Amino acid sequence: QVQWIESGGGLVQPGGSLKLSCTASGSIMSSGNMAWYRQPPGQEREMVASVSVAGSATTYADRAKGRFAIYRDNAKNTMYLEMNNLEPADRASYYCNELNEPKEIHNWGQGTQVTVSL
Repeated sequence: QVQWIESGGGLVQPGGSLKLSCTASGSIMSSGNMAWYRQPPGQEREMVASVSVAGSATTYADRAKGRFAIYRDNAKNTMYLEMNNLEPADRASYYCNELNEPKEIHNWGQGTQVTVSL
């Protein structure tokens, strides 16, 4: 089973920035469309951004547009999410995985926690 490893979360003040990283066992990172997801406290998991296999196409949730940037380095088997101008509403556990409906994914990593607070 694929192991997903997310890192880079932390506590930042509103307006701050974080860069999340994701890696996975095997070469799955270079074989499919990938995405970042997040799950705010008490809410369902949602997709934040996605990137195509070659990294040439990206999509963003409305709340992420203009503030977040997703990209991948297949040679390093790593995907990134740069988050700028963070808001308290961005507080969540962030996960990476293949692109799919969150409810269809059953193998998640431990995620990385992002907290935005004064």
